[in-house]
Amino acid sequence: MLLEVRDLHVEFRTRDGIAKAVNGVSYGVDAGRTLAVLGESGSGKSVTAQTVMGILDVPPGRITGGEVLFEGRDLLKLKEEERRTVRGAEMAMIFQDALSSLNPVLTVGDQLAEMFTVHRGMSRRDARARAVELMDRVRIPGARERVKQYPHQFSGGMRQRIMIAMAMALEPKLIIADEPTTALDVTVQAQVMDLLADLQREYDMGLILITHDLGVVADVADEIAVMYAGRIVETAPVHEIYKAPAHPYTRGLLDSIPRLDQKGRELYAIKGLPPSLTAIPPGCAFHPRCPLARDVCRTDEPPLYQVGDTRGSACHFWRECLHD
Repeated sequence: MLLEVRDLHVEFRTRDGIAKAVNGVSYGVDAGRTLAVLGESGSGKSVTAQTVMGILDVPPGRITGGEVLFEGRDLLKLKEEERRTVRGAEMAMIFQDALSSLNPVLTVGDQLAEMFTVHRGMSRRDARARAVELMDRVRIPGARERVKQYPHQFSGGMRQRIMIAMAMALEPKLIIADEPTTALDVTVQAQVMDLLADLQREYDMGLILITHDLGVVADVADEIAVMYAGRIVETAPVHEIYKAPAHPYTRGLLDSIPRLDQKGRELYAIKGLPPSLTAIPPGCAFHPRCPLARDVCRTDEPPLYQVGDTRGSACHFWRECLHD
């Protein structure tokens, strides 16, 4: 397996106490495959990704357990110098806010070229030529002229393409895309996702797609891991999740997607709010919002039950949910 996260635990010390942001997360992705990590804001998706990339702020963050295996190497045991050789060259990350991720006082060409001068030792001239090639590759019109422009001179969709170009520059084996379509209109979202899928097929990369939108991943993901309150609550191949979710939270996310055949009806929303990570409820963390909750859910934390051969569900009543 290209990347395997095993029983990862991450916490933050805050004024209100210790926030358990990641509570025993395990997932993996192979070369050429796409794993979508889903969940509401605060579920631990991005913190897990930052830990994998080695960019977690420590402090206030603290890794208290687990392994992050990349091609068999535990990245958590590497020195910072060794981690820097992995970042960019072997794995890269696309952030959700392209404007704040790009340097406003440098041209996009300089920022792309820097990848090649720093990591590949290229001359500035050759690096600039590679920057133009990358901008062409991610379908930015007039790349030869626009390479001299600054981030604010590009639209949101074009800035996101530049971020994809930066991530792809050194042809990494794994890309983590954290909400790559945030704040983009539906048409541009589809274009960005199609671009990522095309590049993945061309380079046979592993892709981890972090999002809260099940609609975005329907056509691109192979597997889905659903997170809630720092835990994985369901894992399954993408078609099985959409056909029959095995966890009430996943069902709630699916029911929240607007549908054309329900025009005029009130949009469904999961009741209540996600728990504070400094005060996660005992038992199943989802039980205060769950329509299937019973006494055992309030006291016993469910393990990730094996559901058939290809999926798991952290619900005591997954059979009832599956056949609802």
